[in-house]
Amino acid sequence: MKPSIRQIINASLLLVFLSGCQQINATDETETEQGHLIYSNSLSQPADVADWIMEGPGKVEFSNGWMRMFSPNKAMHHVFWAPVKLPDSFIAQWQAQSLDPEAGLVIVFFAAKGVHGENIFDPSLPERDGTFTQYTEGAIRSYHISYYANAAHNPNRGHANLRKNNTFSLLQQGEVGIPADSTKVHNVRLVKQKAHVQMYIDERLIIDYTDNQPVIDGTDTGPALTDGWLGFRQMKWTTFQYRNLQIWEMKGA
Repeated sequence: MKPSIRQIINASLLLVFLSGCQQINATDETETEQGHLIYSNSLSQPADVADWIMEGPGKVEFSNGWMRMFSPNKAMHHVFWAPVKLPDSFIAQWQAQSLDPEAGLVIVFFAAKGVHGENIFDPSLPERDGTFTQYTEGAIRSYHISYYANAAHNPNRGHANLRKNNTFSLLQQGEVGIPADSTKVHNVRLVKQKAHVQMYIDERLIIDYTDNQPVIDGTDTGPALTDGWLGFRQMKWTTFQYRNLQIWEMKGA
């Protein structure tokens, strides 16, 4: 009998701490209970993100095994893309911590590709500089989840949102993600099993949605998104730190 998604992701939490959390190539033969480990990065030193792509005036610094991300002088929003294309079904897991609970907003983009299926780094696509509409209404399509929501213009929103771009369609208003005032370390798990999207914060399910109804509020959002890239986005007020990103291709998906 196949393990349930919950059993799979619970097993992955233990594996984060047991594994070496070093980068691997997608061709490495690393098989786990939940599937093939396609990317692992401790995010603990500059060399770990040498092939990542920053869009906008974001900056990363490293200390005590963490990658801290922020915008100097809170100049502008920013997106930091991981360099690996993810399959249609995957589990991604990382740890995150707010270092400034006064204000901030944190998003993960995933299943991101050009509107015609291009690599998001394809030079034929319009240049992006962190401006939100370039990602939500522009030349790339993606899902995104805002899992920490305490923006300066909308403080202590709390609840997570799942949206589908480039129509910026709200698919689900979820539960509270990382609490606005929290400075604790939180475990974040994103599960995409084809059209079914889930997110957990510390084993607590905050998003659970199946993208099988293309028309949302009168807008045709198209079919469910499949493979693509993943990126961390922050609004300019945000100072968060991240570590131990691991991504598995789901077994049997």
